[in-house]
Amino acid sequence: MAIQLPDGRLLSDEVLEALRLRALRGRELGFTESDLADLLGVTRETVCRWWSAYRHGGLETLPQDRTGRPMGSGRFLTDEQARRIQTLLDKHSPKDLGIAAPLWTRRAVAALVLQELGVSLALRTVGQYLQRWGYTPQRPARQARKQNPVAVQRWLEETYPAVVERAAAEGAKLYWCDEAGIGIDDFHGRGYARPGETPQKEVAGTHTRVNVVSAISNQGEAHFLTFTGALDGAVFLVFLGQLLQSTRQKIFVILDNLQVHDSAEVKAWLALQAERIELIPLPTYTPQRNPVEYLNNDVKEEVNAEGLPENQEELGSNVNSFLHKLAFWPERIISYFCHPAVQYAAANTV
Repeated sequence: MAIQLPDGRLLSDEVLEALRLRALRGRELGFTESDLADLLGVTRETVCRWWSAYRHGGLETLPQDRTGRPMGSGRFLTDEQARRIQTLLDKHSPKDLGIAAPLWTRRAVAALVLQELGVSLALRTVGQYLQRWGYTPQRPARQARKQNPVAVQRWLEETYPAVVERAAAEGAKLYWCDEAGIGIDDFHGRGYARPGETPQKEVAGTHTRVNVVSAISNQGEAHFLTFTGALDGAVFLVFLGQLLQSTRQKIFVILDNLQVHDSAEVKAWLALQAERIELIPLPTYTPQRNPVEYLNNDVKEEVNAEGLPENQEELGSNVNSFLHKLAFWPERIISYFCHPAVQYAAANTV
C-alpha cells in the first residue's frame, strides 16, 4: 500500500519552512523539481517557485505566504459522495454496476460518478481523486471465467486441510507440480531510457522453446525436468519416477487438471505405485492457487537476464543453469508461497 503524505496546506509554518530548505538543498544536489515534489508532498510548481526566488534573491526572498485554495475547496464531490463511490469501487466490478469496462480505469470511474451522482469529471480530475483516496494503478491478476468460486472455497477450507492432515498421518511429503514453456525471446524485465526513446529488445522471432516440469515444497525443496518436445505420459512418468527416487517417504503431488495427468498410461503406473505416490488435482481453472505458477513467472523473467540466447541449445543451457541455482536456493522457493493467492499452502499456515 502506497504511503500517503499529508496535504501541505495542513502543515505548520515551521514544517513548511523546513520543506523549503530541503527542497533548495535537493535542487543544489541535482534532484529534479518533480522528484523533490513527490518526496516532500508538495506540487512541482511550488518547488519551482521556491527555487526561482532563491536563485534571484537568496533565502530572504523566499515566499512565505501560503498559496492555493484552502483544503477541500473547489472539489466536485462532497465527502459523502466520495465515500459512496469508494464503497462501490471496493465491493463491485464495473460489470456489476453496468459500466462497460473490464477494470476500474479512470474512464470507468468517471462513468460511475456520472451514473451514480450525475457529475461529469475530467479524466485528470478522476485520477486526482483516486490518488487522494489511496488507489494506485496495478497490473491485474488473471482469473479464468470458468473458475468455480464454490469449488475454490471448498478447496481452501476443506479439501486442502484434509490433505495436510492425511499427509501428516501417513508421513507423506507434499509437492506442488506444474509445467511451463520458456521461449527463446522470453525476458519480461524493463529497461531504462530517455523519455521518447523506447528501449529495443532484439528477438529471434521464432517459436523455439524449452519446456520444464517442476515440483516444489513449502520447505524449500525443488525438483525439475527439462525437455524440448510436448509433455506426454512418458515424459511425465520419468519426472514422477525421479521424484520418487528423491525420498523414501510417500508423496502427495498437487497439480492442475492437464489431460496427460489423467491419461491411461499415467493411471496404470500410479496404480502400481499407490503406496508411494498420489496425485491430487486442484479445482479446475485455478492456476493462481498453485505456487509453481510464481516459480514459472520467476524463471521467465530471470532465465535470459544476461542476454537473449541465439538457439535452442543456448536457451536450454540458460534454463538449466537457472533451475540448478533454484534447486539450491530454498529461501527463493519458499518465497513463492508468500503470494496472497497461495499463502494457504505456506508451511507456517498448516
